[in-house]
Amino acid sequence: MKATQRDFLRGLPSGTESCSIFFFCGPDEAGASAAANRVAAALPDAGERIELAGADIKRDPALLGDEARSTSLFGGKRHIWVRATGDEAHDALQTLIETGEAGAGEAAPVLVVATSATDKSRTAKLLEKRKDALVAMFHPPDLSAVASAVRGMADAAGLRLGGDLAERIARAAGLDVRLAQSEVSKLALYCDADPRSPKPATPEDHAAIGAATEEDGFAPLVNAVLGGELNRVSGEVRRMRELGLNPVGLALALERRAAQLAQITAYLGPRGAFDRLDKGEQARLGIFFKEARDIRQQLDRWRQPATRGSRETRLDRLIPRLAELHRTLLANSQAAELLLAQELAEIARFAAKR
Repeated sequence: MKATQRDFLRGLPSGTESCSIFFFCGPDEAGASAAANRVAAALPDAGERIELAGADIKRDPALLGDEARSTSLFGGKRHIWVRATGDEAHDALQTLIETGEAGAGEAAPVLVVATSATDKSRTAKLLEKRKDALVAMFHPPDLSAVASAVRGMADAAGLRLGGDLAERIARAAGLDVRLAQSEVSKLALYCDADPRSPKPATPEDHAAIGAATEEDGFAPLVNAVLGGELNRVSGEVRRMRELGLNPVGLALALERRAAQLAQITAYLGPRGAFDRLDKGEQARLGIFFKEARDIRQQLDRWRQPATRGSRETRLDRLIPRLAELHRTLLANSQAAELLLAQELAEIARFAAKR
């Protein structure tokens, strides 16, 4: 079965409870991951999470089935979480399905978050007509969609948001639903809110938990790095440390911009020109007038071939690298700032090449 991004903004799509394989794809990795987390939280007996890399199950397609049909260390249930790029998970999922149909036994739920894949990919085609599988594609959301999702999060947490606070939280999270959920959770804790005892939240409450700092801080560093402005990067990294910006949040901001560049590139095609986009097209692509100059400059750099004569663009290499950076930061929180600074310098140098 297939579901849409809008389905997940409202909750869980009907029929989800009958599925055991979930494939989340599209340029909005944050939205795909948030939907996968929502599905995992709704599993009747989720048990232990086993994380696998797409590259590993691509090398060994039987690995996924082995893990999905094993029990946890203490004999409990488990679910499998796969972070993949493109169609890395295709052969492993096909093997899992074929062995299951041959009588290999029940398998644990499998959730795949696939960066750079679409609902037209081989993996999506493998799964979309199956009653035990769900495919959903996620595009970078607009402000109204994320604000609506924030209101839903707030209702679930027992928060009553006044005025335009939902939009303010959405902007502060950079339209990332995972960060927005984190902000709502912090706000609920600060306001001592509970679904059984709802409490109002004000802009002053939101300011008190410091959410606005990151909204103001991400954009200059993102533009310096992806624009290849080497003379600005060191100063922006220093400012990041002084402001205490979240390294994972910054990595997500870079992922969102890279996804937006990929979306614009696909829309323009090989011969399209950015300057020919009218205001309506720019709005649909999420290009705000204050960002247009920076996005144009970044598009010019990242649409170039990765190497001379290559069909692969720099952007094709950037997106999976940012996804790997995100995973690295999550796994190494103590050294996150240093690891991020090193990677930002490498990306900026790559962008600066002519």
